[in-house]
Amino acid sequence: MQRGENIPKGLYHLVVSVWIVNQQGQYLLSQRHPDKQYPLYWECTGGAVLSGENSLQGAVREVKEELGITLAPEQGKLIYQFRREDMQDFYDVWLFHADIDIKEMVLQKTEVVDVQWVNQDKLLNMFQKKQLHPLITYIDTLIS
Repeated sequence: MQRGENIPKGLYHLVVSVWIVNQQGQYLLSQRHPDKQYPLYWECTGGAVLSGENSLQGAVREVKEELGITLAPEQGKLIYQFRREDMQDFYDVWLFHADIDIKEMVLQKTEVVDVQWVNQDKLLNMFQKKQLHPLITYIDTLIS
């Protein structure tokens, strides 16, 4: 299948989201490009897993592509899994702990326009104000 094609009914694809938390307990957020669906919403990094990859490999690759960050796969922890019927996907959410200087990130310009570290209170506030990508519905699982 090519990007943008409709998935045939009854088939599913694998999608990952990756949350990165630093030593201060801050969460890394990226802002979506204005030309993408859900323009300028804040989110964690993520995307579709490619053929031949497993969920963890896809998670590490997406972060490298979008933010220029190399994560150690052994540091990843799967924190949430769900089958989303409406999206026709299996959705895996990964958590990594890493201290990364924003200035050292190399943003994929077609995907990401900004990044920021936010503490838990600000993350919850952004969630309540609907500033986060609407598919982020599992915030309680993330912060627990």
